[in-house]
Amino acid sequence: MSKNKYLFAFILVTSLFFLWALLHNINPILIPHLKKACRLTDTESSLIDLFVYLAYFLVALPAGLFMHKYGYKKGIIFGLCLYAMGALLVIAAATERSYLFFLCAFFVIASGATFLETVANPYIAVLGPKENSEQRLNFAQSFNGVGSFLAPILGGQFILSGIEYSKDTLDNMSASQLNAYLQTEADSIKVPYLIIAVVVILLIILFAFIKIPEIKGEDDHIHGPTKFSAKVLRHSHTRWAIIAQFFYVGAQVGIGSFFIRYAKFVNDVNEKDAALIWGSVAMVGFMAGRFMGTFMMRYIKAPKLLALYAVINILLLVLAMFTSGELSLYCVVAVPFFMSIMFPTIFALGIKDLGEETKIAASFIVMSIIGGALAPVVMGLISDATESIQKAYVVPLCCFVVILYYSVKTYKVKPF
Repeated sequence: MSKNKYLFAFILVTSLFFLWALLHNINPILIPHLKKACRLTDTESSLIDLFVYLAYFLVALPAGLFMHKYGYKKGIIFGLCLYAMGALLVIAAATERSYLFFLCAFFVIASGATFLETVANPYIAVLGPKENSEQRLNFAQSFNGVGSFLAPILGGQFILSGIEYSKDTLDNMSASQLNAYLQTEADSIKVPYLIIAVVVILLIILFAFIKIPEIKGEDDHIHGPTKFSAKVLRHSHTRWAIIAQFFYVGAQVGIGSFFIRYAKFVNDVNEKDAALIWGSVAMVGFMAGRFMGTFMMRYIKAPKLLALYAVINILLLVLAMFTSGELSLYCVVAVPFFMSIMFPTIFALGIKDLGEETKIAASFIVMSIIGGALAPVVMGLISDATESIQKAYVVPLCCFVVILYYSVKTYKVKPF
């Protein structure tokens, strides 16, 4: 296989990283938006994350089985089909203004994204020399960062109306006025998701007509079972990567999902401005952190950089919880820069030296993304119970403590 063929495959598969970045980073916009349109509590609005990440938990193993049997390309195409179908269902859900319908649509989109992540992450990791798999995956994930900052900016501009009526104002509206307002809020989702559906359908057509190489580990023969089974968990570095990824995704999702509420609480920032801050500052920092992290890994070993970034995020969240105003706000805004390398680094370390079992391990690590479903719900419960979204940020703080432990104690590949 020539290097040119690997390069083309790398570029094409890397383009998919934008899609699940869009899914995850539009949620901080959808959560406050549907909270208005469907009149939800913080806990109820957090169910968006629950349904998205529940899909990862339920679909990751079937996605791995599918990929194990049919290969990378068919896994990509099937994932794109699910993604497009879910985007079209969102449009129908907006017409009905049904929160349950919205949740089901997001579940379908997330199921498609699960297939794409289960395929793309291990594919990029094995598409080249194994000694720099962490650096290669971080580089590919850097383009995921493009979606991370574009999603909240575009979502804030084209989905959020900027109209924030108080509860008393809404209660004083007539039934027809209230229904018209709520339907207008719901309908603003339609055009963005129609565009998403069209783009994904074009990608399906593209992948149907191109060839990408199927890659197998060069030392597949020394790694025991090659059938799809839970025996891969005998590798301690894989088990701990699953645990660390669970807590990392919980931290990432929780921090972003409630940022607009947090910005209002600590510094009285309106929703459109908060969305712009999150997209143009926090998520640009996230993207820059990916590129910077890829460069720094030339000089600092990945686990050490992971540990350093975990410590910094712990300190930032302590400040975010116990200060107020702009200091508190921008402590949270700074966190994504130091989160940036965590997902791909944990993923690459978790599948290192597994040969053919790489595909199996990838499915289990993707399953651990269920942490993104649970952390926001816990944060919502804390916020509703204490009437302080600021106190709820203790949840991601605890998550980074677990990541610090992983990066110091448990990441190493041990002889089996």
